[in-house]
Amino acid sequence: MSELIPKHGGYRKLKSFQVAQLAYDITVRFCDRYIDRRSRTHDQMVQAARSGVQNIAEGSLASATSKKTELKLTQVARASLEELRLDYEDFLRHRGLPKLEPGHPALLRFRQAKLQTVEAFAAWVSESKNMDEHGLARTVTDNRTESSSGPCKSVFVSSRPYPLSSTCLAANGALALLNLACYFLDRQVERLAQDFENEGGFTERLYRVRTAKRRNNP
Repeated sequence: MSELIPKHGGYRKLKSFQVAQLAYDITVRFCDRYIDRRSRTHDQMVQAARSGVQNIAEGSLASATSKKTELKLTQVARASLEELRLDYEDFLRHRGLPKLEPGHPALLRFRQAKLQTVEAFAAWVSESKNMDEHGLARTVTDNRTESSSGPCKSVFVSSRPYPLSSTCLAANGALALLNLACYFLDRQVERLAQDFENEGGFTERLYRVRTAKRRNNP
């Protein structure tokens, strides 16, 4: 039977599942805090995060008898997390908040921390908010004009750093997690496709097992 029904259902050990589950937990808290619970956006973001997690798990369990189903559900999970990623980007854009570049100091600390819990994520937000007051946040330039005996001329005043808000950091941290989850899922889909191409699915395994049994028991 081990040849016919391979080991399956070990989704809790998958990096894609672990990161997607953390992103789901963070999204629930993020939406409860920053988005009106009566809005469709609140429900859609939570459901997209949940769909990512659930489809990874369901696909892993389905792999016992259908590689095709596992591949399909893993792709559904990937699509759900992409939808959620767009929602976070929309959240930032609609509120005039910056989407941080990958090399931003706050995100560099995020990757180095390798966060695994919601509490650790909240601690990163708090830490980053304080540290970014010391020149690590984006800068704003202020251009003013002054009158003189001649024509008005533009005077550069300064570029001043200002701290990023908790809202901005939380959204960007969630985006960083989703980027990682999508990366893991892309690799997972690629591996599943290769396995299916090389080894086939349940039907092919069933044929091989039955053929071997007939050969051994003429």
